[in-house]
Formats: sequence, structure tokens, C-alpha cells
Amino acid sequence: MSIRATVRITGVAKNTVTKLLVDLGAACSEYQDGIMQGLPCKRIEADEIWSFCHSKQRNVSPEHEGQFGHGDVWTWVALDADTKLVPCYLVGERTANDAEVFINDLASRLNNRIQLSTDGLRLYVNAVEYAFGADVDFAVIHKLYTSESPKEGERTYSPAKCTGIEIREVQGNPDRRKISTSYVERQNLTMRMGMRRFTRLTNAFSKKVENLAAAVSLHFAYYNLCRPHKTLSKKYPTTPAMAAGIEDHVWTIEELVELLNRKSASQEAS
Repeated sequence: MSIRATVRITGVAKNTVTKLLVDLGAACSEYQDGIMQGLPCKRIEADEIWSFCHSKQRNVSPEHEGQFGHGDVWTWVALDADTKLVPCYLVGERTANDAEVFINDLASRLNNRIQLSTDGLRLYVNAVEYAFGADVDFAVIHKLYTSESPKEGERTYSPAKCTGIEIREVQGNPDRRKISTSYVERQNLTMRMGMRRFTRLTNAFSKKVENLAAAVSLHFAYYNLCRPHKTLSKKYPTTPAMAAGIEDHVWTIEELVELLNRKSASQEAS
């Protein structure tokens, strides 16, 4: 739902809604940073999803050219294939520096050797070697697409047809049967369905990158802590955080919002 729609429904001022989003997003980010430590993950998939802030890249004005937060913004996402937990993410640019920051953050949260699968983006190779050294089983999946152009009128809406994949074992000894990025790519759909700012071909986008980062933080807090995952909920509702053993119950929205009060109380105490 857009901020303006939220204003119309609640009767609360737009600036108040925006401030609440940013403050709660920061509280969610701080809480997840604290609990996502020493994780027992075994299979991680990583991917990056495109969005934009302020304006499309081609419409960025000369005075903002090259300035982060104007034009393309990429959200890097890591997902545990077994528990569906998202241990870390990064709202940034598609650069070597951000790739290293993202993979280093991932490596710092794990307590054992993992099998890592990514797409064919070359930035991952050096980043993984720098963060993990030899202590990782790393493979890359490169998708092959047809060279045929979509029919006129379909170019904007229909992606090129995938004709196959190439798997390359980069490091260690990855299990070829488990080399996949399917789960994290499915997470892209969850993000686009759950965050209006990621919807394609609409006028829904963030004016400030800080607002986008807050929305992403809030989304993943709800995804990890509050939303039971169908494939995990065999006997009882189970969230990714419960499956990973870092929470023991399904969080309510009230508990999520309470993070904001916790942060305020902590700041006052300090």
C-alpha cells in the first residue's frame, strides 16, 4: 500500500507515516543484526534485485549524476535454502565494493562451512574468496536465454525465454544436486508482492533511498519473524526464524512494533 493510501485510510499525516516507517525500519534492522549471529545454515543462495529511487537512471538530472539514491538501486539478498531464513541483505549498488560488504556480512553470521550458490554475476567470485577464503563450497549458475527478440508489444512485459543453464563449480566441493538459486529468485517475487516500491511498471517508487532501506528492513523482519512459511508449517505454524532456531514462536504485529519502544527505551537509558 502506498503512503498516500495509508494516510487516506488512517487520517494520519504523511510525514508521521514516513517517520514511523523509517524509525521502525531502523529498529527492525538493529534487532535482526543482533539475532542473526552464529547461524547453523548449510545451503545459502544469493541474488540481487533491481529497483530505483527518485527517478529512473535515464532520467537522473546532471547535478545528481553518479549520486547514490538517484537512479538504479540494487538489493542484495541471501537466503537459507533449508529454513528459508534471510540472514542478511544490503540495499546498495551493483559494485565490487557492495558485493564484498554483502558477502563479508553473510560470512560473519555463520558458524559452519556452507554451500553457496549465486547467479553468474562476476562480482561474487572475488567477494566470496575474500570473505570465506577456502572455507566454502561455491558454485555459480549461469542462465542461457534465447536470442530471439520478443514480439512487438511484448518487449516491455515478456522476458527472454530461458533455454538452459550452465553450472560452474568455483571453489570447494559443492553438491551438484543442490546447486540452485530457485529459492532466492522466488524471494524476489515475495519482495515485489510485499513491497509496493518494488512493483514494476508503476509509479510506485521511493523518493529517498533511506525510505527504501527502511521498507526492506521492515519487510524482512515481518518475513523472518511474523509470517509462517507454508513449506515449514507441517505440524504447526513455523516462521523461518523458528526453523533456524533463533525464535520459539510466531511473532505478532504488536511484537514487531514493540521493537520501536525497545529502541527508544534503550536510547533513553544510555
